[in-house]
Amino acid sequence: MSNAASPKGGVAPCSTRVMNLSNFLTQAARRYPEEFALVWGEKQWRWSEMEARVNAMAYALANEFGVKKGDRILVQSANCNEMFESMFATFRVGAVWVPTNFRQTPGEVAYLAEASGATLMICQAPFADHARECSALSAGPRKFISIGASEIGEDYDATVARNLGKVFKPEAVDRDDPCWYFFTSGTTGRPKAAVLTHGQMAFVINNHHGDLFPGTTQRDRSIVVAPLSHGAGVHQLCQVAHGVTTILMPSDKLEIGRFWSLVEEWRVTNLFTVPTIVKMLIEDPSVDDYDHSSLRYVIYAGAPMYRADQIKALQKLGAVMVQYFGLGEVTGAITVLPPILHSLEDGPQARIGTCGFERTGMQVQIQDDAGDEIAPGETGEICVIGPAVFAGYYQNAEANAKSFRDGWFRTGDLGHVDEQGFLYITGRASDMYISGGSNVYPREIEEKLLMHPAVSEVAIVGVPDPVWGEVGIAICVLQPDARLDGAELRSWLDGKVSRYKLPKKILFWEEMPKSAYGKIAKKLIREELERRGEIDGTGQKLSA
Repeated sequence: MSNAASPKGGVAPCSTRVMNLSNFLTQAARRYPEEFALVWGEKQWRWSEMEARVNAMAYALANEFGVKKGDRILVQSANCNEMFESMFATFRVGAVWVPTNFRQTPGEVAYLAEASGATLMICQAPFADHARECSALSAGPRKFISIGASEIGEDYDATVARNLGKVFKPEAVDRDDPCWYFFTSGTTGRPKAAVLTHGQMAFVINNHHGDLFPGTTQRDRSIVVAPLSHGAGVHQLCQVAHGVTTILMPSDKLEIGRFWSLVEEWRVTNLFTVPTIVKMLIEDPSVDDYDHSSLRYVIYAGAPMYRADQIKALQKLGAVMVQYFGLGEVTGAITVLPPILHSLEDGPQARIGTCGFERTGMQVQIQDDAGDEIAPGETGEICVIGPAVFAGYYQNAEANAKSFRDGWFRTGDLGHVDEQGFLYITGRASDMYISGGSNVYPREIEEKLLMHPAVSEVAIVGVPDPVWGEVGIAICVLQPDARLDGAELRSWLDGKVSRYKLPKKILFWEEMPKSAYGKIAKKLIREELERRGEIDGTGQKLSA
C-alpha cells in the first residue's frame, strides 16, 4: 500500500461517537438520587427530580415540537431552574442550545435568533416582547415555550408535567456535533456564534476539574452570580459532572448580603465570577457578617484582576483565588493561575500581572503580524491551539478566516510570556493606541492608577489627537467619600510611568459603564464619552 493511501497513524479510521453531555445529569441522578441538585430561593430539586424533568422536556421537544438533531433552540431567560434544565434537554435531543444574555434588548435577541437559525424559542414570561420580535422575523422561530404564564407559547412546567415518566432515549452524538452556540459579547461589532461541540466540551469539563477546582466532589456546593448563558453555564455544567449542588441567587439582582448569607447557610465551596464582581463582594461590609471559611475556590475570569484588588481579595478570603484566561471561543481554557501562585507579598514569587501558565493539553504562542513566534518578553498577539478551541463561527467564513492562521486561533489579545511560560496580558489589540509614535497599552497605566487609595475603578481609552496622533483619556470612579481632582492624580502618576503614557485628560464619573456580564466595557465608555460631548462621533477629542 502506498503512503498516500495509508490511513493516518497506520490504523483505519475509527468512530467519532462520544457521550451526549446530558448523560452527566443521568449519572448524577443514578449516584445521588436524593441529594440536592439545584437550590433557587425556597425551592429545591433533587437529582432524581431534575433528571425526570429534563427527560420529560426532551421527550416533548422531540415528539410534540418536532425538534430534530442539529436544530437550534433559542433561550431568553434570567437564571432559573427551567433555564438550567433547558441546557440538558436540548443536549439530550441532539439540538443546539442558543442562550442569550437576558439583559439584551428585543432587537438584539431577534438578531441572535436570525443569526443562529433558531426554530424554537424558550422564553421567560417577562420577556414576551423579545418573543414577539423574534416571531416577526421572516426566518425566525415558529414554535415557542414560555417559562411562566404568557400569551406566547406552551407553558414550560405544564409541558414537563404531562410528559413525566415517558421514556426518551438520548440522541447519539459525534465528537464534532454542535451542542451550544456561545455568542460573543459583540464589544467590537455584531455578536458571532462560536460553535461548541460535545467532544470539545467533554475535554473542557475534564480540563476545568483538573486545573481550576481539583478534588471537587458531590459534597461541594457552587453558587451562581452570573448569567448561565455564558461562563457561569460552563462552570455549572462542570459541577453537574461531579454531582455538585448548584445554588442560584433568589433574584437576578446581586444582593451582596444575601449572597454571603447563602455562602454561610449552604457552606458554599466554589463560585465563578469576574474581577469587578469579586471587588464588589469583598468591599461590601456584609462580607464580615457571615462565615465564608467553606470557600475553596473563587474562580475569576473575563479580565485580569488588578493587583490592588487581588491583594484585598486575598486578605479577605484567604488562599482561594483562581484566575483563568480564556475567551468563549476557547471555552475559558487557555491559562490558569492557581491559589498557590496568588501572593500577598510583592516578591519574586508573586509574578504580578500574570494570568498564569498554559492549561493542561493547551498550547499558547505569542506571534507577530506574520504569524511567527516571538521571543519571551516581546509583545505580540496571543494565539492558542488545543482541544478546547471551538469549531469555528457559525456561517461566518470571513470571521473564521481572520481568526485562524496555520491552525492557531488568534485571540485578538496582546501579551507576552516570560522564560517559564507565564502569560502577561497587555490588553486587547483594539485597546492599544499610538501616541507620538510609541505604543501605549492602557492596562499598565490602569494598574498604576488603581494603586492610589482614592481610586476604585479606572479605564483608559485612546482618542485621536492632532498633535500626538492619539492620547489617552482616563475615566475614574473614586472610593466612597474620597476627594481628588485630575491635576492631583496626574501629578501623583507622573514618574510612575513614562511621560508619553500619562493620560492627557482625567475624568471622574459616578459609575463605570459595564457589560451585561459585569465587565468594564470600553465600547460603552466611548459611547458615554460621545454622549457627554467629550469626543465626537469619530472619537475625536473635543476638549482639552
